[in-house]
Amino acid sequence: MWTVAEILQILLKISLLLFMVGNLLDMGLRLNLQDALGGLRNGRFVVLSGLWGFVLCPALAWLLTQVIPLEPPYAIGMIMLGMTPCAPFLPMMVERARGDMGYAAFMLLASVATVVYMPLAVPVMVKGLTADAWTIAKPLLLFVLMPLAVGMVIKRASAALASKINPFVRKTTGIATLVMLVLCLVVYGRDFISAVGSYAFGTQILFFSVATAAAYGLSFGLPPSQKSVLALGMATRNIGAALAPLFAMPDVDQRAIVMVAIGVPMQTIASLLAAGWFARHAPMGGPGTEPISLPGEDQRE
Repeated sequence: MWTVAEILQILLKISLLLFMVGNLLDMGLRLNLQDALGGLRNGRFVVLSGLWGFVLCPALAWLLTQVIPLEPPYAIGMIMLGMTPCAPFLPMMVERARGDMGYAAFMLLASVATVVYMPLAVPVMVKGLTADAWTIAKPLLLFVLMPLAVGMVIKRASAALASKINPFVRKTTGIATLVMLVLCLVVYGRDFISAVGSYAFGTQILFFSVATAAAYGLSFGLPPSQKSVLALGMATRNIGAALAPLFAMPDVDQRAIVMVAIGVPMQTIASLLAAGWFARHAPMGGPGTEPISLPGEDQRE
């Protein structure tokens, strides 16, 4: 017989999967592959986003775990967060920042790269986890890459069908997001309180502050509208991608999962503050001042 705590854990996992799958399916249903890839033909942007997303931010997360006396499970969670750039709500933050929405397709690049990168990087960077590459890759393929690909296939096959089912997907995802946030507080509320004094919150504040500011300030050669997209990609983390391997591994210390869960409010605050600052400093007449839509939703009259 399951206990209440076990039932809540199961419900949390289900809501997390719906949140992750729904957001990526929603993006796929709205993305036109040709237009999305067009936004990624900017070689400088692609190189810098790959450098920040999969070299410098993971290195920053690892460095923080070396200089700050975090307990090992919290350190594992921090490194997992550091390896998963771009939350599914990145396009919404880019819109708030008046950034170039054509480059919000950075999520497409980040999703594909995450699936390839994490199975290779996690066994090297995360000490204490004994999972093999396939154990890490399988949930990423199923819950990150597949829903994005399914959405894009539907969009390519029938734009009308994609437009018809997308409102249902978005509504379901919105409900799942609210349920997930509530269950996070219910399931991990005490653990959040216990994490106070463990350097977990301070470490994440440092990570999000440095990653966001450095990605914006040191992305030389990019216009502000593209810098803001890149920086917001670093300010937001794909929580589902960070948690999926942890849920798939046996005997993971609960505090590693708690550290990733703490990233939900932390990244929300960091990205909202950053988006507000970028919007205030966005040049007038830039991409963000035009009616905003995802690639593939441009008017073609």
